[in-house]
Formats: sequence, C-alpha cells, structure tokens
Amino acid sequence: MLSEKTIGVIKSTVPVLEVHGTAITKRFYERLFTQHPELLNIFNHANQKQGRQQTALANAVYAAAQHIDNLAEILPVVKQIGHKHRSLGILPEHYPIVGENLLAAIKDVLGDAATEEILQAWAEAYGVIADAFISVEAEMYEQSREQQGGWSDFREFIVEKKERESDVITSFYLVPKDGRAIAAFKPGQYISVKMEIPGERFTHIRQYSLSDAPGKPYYRISVKREDAQGDKPAGKVSVYLSESVKEGDVLLLSAPAGDFTLEEGQRPVVLISGGVGLTPTVSMLHELAKQEKRQVTFIHAAQNGKRHALRQEVERICSEHPHVSAYWCYSQPTEQDREAGAFDKEGYIDLEWLKSVVPVKEASYYFCGPVPFMQAVKQALSEWGIPSGDVHFEFFGPAGSL
Repeated sequence: MLSEKTIGVIKSTVPVLEVHGTAITKRFYERLFTQHPELLNIFNHANQKQGRQQTALANAVYAAAQHIDNLAEILPVVKQIGHKHRSLGILPEHYPIVGENLLAAIKDVLGDAATEEILQAWAEAYGVIADAFISVEAEMYEQSREQQGGWSDFREFIVEKKERESDVITSFYLVPKDGRAIAAFKPGQYISVKMEIPGERFTHIRQYSLSDAPGKPYYRISVKREDAQGDKPAGKVSVYLSESVKEGDVLLLSAPAGDFTLEEGQRPVVLISGGVGLTPTVSMLHELAKQEKRQVTFIHAAQNGKRHALRQEVERICSEHPHVSAYWCYSQPTEQDREAGAFDKEGYIDLEWLKSVVPVKEASYYFCGPVPFMQAVKQALSEWGIPSGDVHFEFFGPAGSL
C-alpha cells in the first residue's frame, strides 16, 4: 500500500505529466533501447517511429497517476494492455528494466523539477503498478497455457493456404505443425506472429485479428500489405508476409488474446469496419449468424471493389441468415463498381446514412479501422446519443484516443 504522502506527491505530478508525458516516454524508449537493444525483438519498430507507442505509454502513465489511490479504476486498461503483453511475451523480469529507465527519463526531461521526493514517490508507485500488471499477466499466461489446445510463448504453425482477398489483403490459413489441438478463441481476438526477416537484425512481432469463425482446425488471419506512402515506409512484416511467405512455410504464433469481444445477450448488434478493420468484425459476424434472435447489421467502408476483402463471404452469410444484413460504402468507386451497383453509399460513412441503414438504434455497436475512420464513427454515434457503454472499438497497434 502506498502512503498518503506518496499518493499526494504522485497526484501533484498529474498536470506535469499532461504537459510533458510524451516527451518523457520518448526519452524513456531512447534510453531503454540504447541500454537493452534486445528488447527491440519485442517492440514494434514502426509504432516507435510514428510516435504511437510513446503516446500510448504516456496516456497509461497519466491514467495511473490520476487513479493512484484507486487503481481498480484502471483495471480494464491494465487487462487490455495485459492481453497485448502476454501475446508479445512480456515477462516479470522486464518490469524492473522499464521502471529504472522510466524514472531516469522523468529526471532527464524535468531536470531539477524532478526532486528526490518526486522520484522516490514514483519509484514506489511504479512498484505497485508493475505488481498489478504482473499479477494480471500471470493469470493470463496460466490460462493460455492450461486451456485445451493452449500453449505458452510461440508455437510453430504451417501456412496451409494463402488466399488473395483483394488488391491489398491476403488471408493465411494456419495449422499447427505438431498436429495437436489449437486453443479456442473469442471472435474479435488476435494472435501475434513472430517473424525473422532475412537481412533484419531483430525479430519482428505483429498482432493480427483472427478473421474466421472459432471452432475450426485452423486460424485465419487476413493481412493488409502496407505499401510505402509519402514519408511512411512500407510495412516490413506485412510486405514480407504478402510477397515472400508461401504455402508450406512455418510461422511462429502466440495463443489468441484480446478483449475486443462480443457481449452476451440478445440485443441487436451493429458491426462497422473500415479497410482491413473488418477482420475482427467478420469473425464476430460468423458467431452472430448462429444467434438467430439477434438482429445484425454489418457495415463496411472500403476505397472500392478492388480493395474490398471478404465480400463474398459476408454476402453468403447474409443469404443464409435472414436476421443479418450488410451495407457497403465506397469512397472512390470504380466505373465497374458503378455499373454493377456494387455499393450502397458513395463517400464516407456519416450519421444521416447510419440512421437510414441501422434498423434499431438501441443496439451494441462494434467498430474497427484506421484511426481517422474510428474517430468519425465515434463522433457520429456520440451525436446520435448512443450511450458509451454500447460503443466498443479496437485499435490496431498501441491504444490511442478517439
């Protein structure tokens, strides 16, 4: 337990963290990878360069400081991060390394303002926060290992089938090399793929949503090839998977993880996705199709038909299950799309159109896609008066804010 004095000191630093949080976490990662370059085998290098990881950590530290006297308030965030940590292979021995470099980064950025009293308070607070993460993650590791078909760390899977879904998205059907059972998963969850790419010094780990129904003898991931755009370099892992990995190759996978999952019940469900963000929602759709008492509306936004993945699969589900309907929104439809009447709306998803296709406003809403897309959907649902408890979303990569 932290003393009242320590809690008071931590809370007094909240305004400072609000201003300097990202600078502190940027300095933290610089120190961390200089002193422990082996950790680059775990962290996503692209998220580091884009600043997403630094922002996510700054937000987490800020939230912890705000609620240091009642960490139960941020338990959902701890569990969400814990899922990612378990999937990546973060272990208890990593936490002292993080703590040492975080405190040093605070000192580096704040200078004389980081008094001995503040640093000591943060050292104590970090110990409590780290213990909370370690405890939650220990349970997750145990559950992952002990469940039927489960395993710890990474396991070898063979690419049984590789299937092109669109101009930029490719599906990989993965079966265990050892021929044994695989762990069940909840629709919306993801696995981590650990890659050793020729010419790369470090391994790369990426998390991909499982895009098929649970209960199959394989896992399916559907990966968007991230090509270079302007100052943004091509995605090393997605390009390697799309262009170099072949059927019969072996990939290393962690067991399924993640908390972006369906709530039980009989309420109507609205699934909204943009681009490759349809991977978790398609998995959810498979599950919901079996629940005939739940009305389901599937809405997907794509650039055009050439970039629209898994369309036939979704339309087949709709044709077989009358309680499921689907709508397509194309921002840049081709002439072929227009001639075929292949979409329901041109442009972007907006509130007026949402109201016209969602049959029942009182529903559970799940959405995923690029951050600007999710910001627009979140804003539309907020303007419509949808309660926050009915709104669920998933970031690809470090958590951000909408």
